[in-house]
Amino acid sequence: MSTPFPFTAVVGQDDLRLALLLNAVSPAVGGVLVRGEKGTAKSTAVRALAALMPALDVVSGCRFSCDPDSPDPACPDGPHEPGAFETRPARMVELPVGASEDRLVGALDIERALAEGVKAFEPGLLADAHRGILYVDEVNLLHDHLVDLLLDAAAMGASYVEREGVSVRHAARFLLVGTMNPEEGELRPQLLDRFGLTVEVAASREPDQRVEVVRRRLAYDDDPAGFAERWADEESAVRGRIVAARKLLPSVRLGDGALRQIAATCAAFEVDGMRADIVMARTATALAAWAGRTDVLAEDVRQAALLALPHRRRRNPFDAPGIDEDKLDETLEEFGGSDDEDPEPDPDGPGGGDGGGDGGEPPQSDGEGPADDDTAARPEADDSTASPQSGEGGEPQPAGAGAGEQSAVRAAEPFRTKVLSVPGIGEGAAGRRSRARTEHGRTTGARRPRGTLTKLHLAATVMAAAPHQRERGRSGRGLVVRRDDLRQATREGREGNLVLFVVDASGSMAARQRMSAVKGAVLSLLLDAYQRRDKVGLVSFRGTTADVALPPTSSVDAAAVRLESLPTGGRTPLAAGLLKAHDVLRVERLRDPARRALVVVVTDGRATGGPEPVALAGRAARLFAAEGTASVVVDCESGPVRLGLAGQLAGELGGSAVTLDELRADSIAGLVRDVQGTSRRAA
Repeated sequence: MSTPFPFTAVVGQDDLRLALLLNAVSPAVGGVLVRGEKGTAKSTAVRALAALMPALDVVSGCRFSCDPDSPDPACPDGPHEPGAFETRPARMVELPVGASEDRLVGALDIERALAEGVKAFEPGLLADAHRGILYVDEVNLLHDHLVDLLLDAAAMGASYVEREGVSVRHAARFLLVGTMNPEEGELRPQLLDRFGLTVEVAASREPDQRVEVVRRRLAYDDDPAGFAERWADEESAVRGRIVAARKLLPSVRLGDGALRQIAATCAAFEVDGMRADIVMARTATALAAWAGRTDVLAEDVRQAALLALPHRRRRNPFDAPGIDEDKLDETLEEFGGSDDEDPEPDPDGPGGGDGGGDGGEPPQSDGEGPADDDTAARPEADDSTASPQSGEGGEPQPAGAGAGEQSAVRAAEPFRTKVLSVPGIGEGAAGRRSRARTEHGRTTGARRPRGTLTKLHLAATVMAAAPHQRERGRSGRGLVVRRDDLRQATREGREGNLVLFVVDASGSMAARQRMSAVKGAVLSLLLDAYQRRDKVGLVSFRGTTADVALPPTSSVDAAAVRLESLPTGGRTPLAAGLLKAHDVLRVERLRDPARRALVVVVTDGRATGGPEPVALAGRAARLFAAEGTASVVVDCESGPVRLGLAGQLAGELGGSAVTLDELRADSIAGLVRDVQGTSRRAA
């Protein structure tokens, strides 16, 4: 077994180390979500934590790690005889992003269950992680059905495996730790709220600290065992402090004053539900125990807020996580000082001393925690720097910009959009947009299983086995079932698609009010794509060329940032925009052939510049129709006189057209639009 990098040897990352240690002291805090750019020791710190966790007493021979002092009465390996136990290290179980459902929750032998009535159960990763750590790297890329299973287990502290009336239940209480790079997409809100704490990590910009990071990493790579030995004393000290804090935790007093501060803080920041209050209370208690105190102080409440609230304040995926520290201090001051606890901070506690030295004791707050990322919100155009317009469709007259170019304008408020979907039935990644054959959804038929049976079609299995009962020597009431009789249920659910936006940023779209509405519509569609688990891409065209503003990605907030900064002006090279989008789709099909595409062209339909621009645009559009690519045109034409050019473009694409007003889900202009109908007519 490889030697892990010592936890106390991690340079910097004080908030990350503190959050992990608090969960080691009190697993009831609810886990940690670590957000940050690649190469910032996220995975290294999480894997190093396992070595600091206290050893466990488990029932001998139990595959589900039952506590000998209070074994699970429903344990599949039970009932357990008292007295027989063994001590082993706490486990850290890694959940791969591409894991199957059976690997996560365990597999039940359906054939033996039907033929013999035996619950032959092979435990999964949730059973392995019981009373330990469940680590999910790139948790934001985890499939939705696995997320659902994690949510159920985290909420109930147990895992249930059910197959056609045969069920197995076992305890599954674990410390959930996830790491993610926000550039690759945001996390589903339900799972985000399940993480007790969140921290933002970034590489240091201090040269001396970066030098130390490289020095320690090279030393570890050259001699892992020797490097770990040099840090053994520090590791032992932190391990002992965790044990001491766990013993002290039940004695920590959470006074009424601290509770009022917690409640007032959660109310002031308008977090949803009551989970934030509970997590803050548990975190503040763990902070006091970690500092060796039996009273919770205001500084504990403050640090708990910095760790527990930033990810709970997001109202949509385009909001940057963070918390206003000035507002936090004002709230704590307003509701503080009414309890009988000592208001003076302990110099040896989380806020005192020299913090995170080599002993692995992170400083509690030095003003550089995750809350500072609040200032890193997505860029917005400043109206004061915008270029004046001569009127809708007129040439802009910018100050300090090239001729015919207008600086970016802000997007209008997003709204709920109508559903746009791809025709037919796909087999792409699970999502919520278009029909697809999936492992989850409504049952539509049965087939012979390919590989491991995951979803039994009971009626089809019985029908396959019934004609052979006499020749198999059936004598009792039970059904004699062979493996060849088993049938896999085929199911229909929803998939996520690639939604490629092709946005007209030319001068004909440059009127500020119109472009603001257009950006608001695209932003609304991006929000819809986030909720439906799509990949998104962004192509813009203006002047003489088209540019890929954002290659296909799962990060819709990255697309929103690019959209906000999109300038307008110049001619309308519609053909160039369509051809660029066609190239993007061609490359993406090679990377992800199972994911179907939906092209959303946002334009008024005009084409200018170059010889025969309208005819050239028509030929480019027919490329999409010939390949059967689903498309929809968002018609941005306005004014009393309409040329209907966007509708003509939609016909060339083999798709449909929808106006900005009709795009709203609450519009009375028509029913929910689906590109399937027009695509079939074009075919």
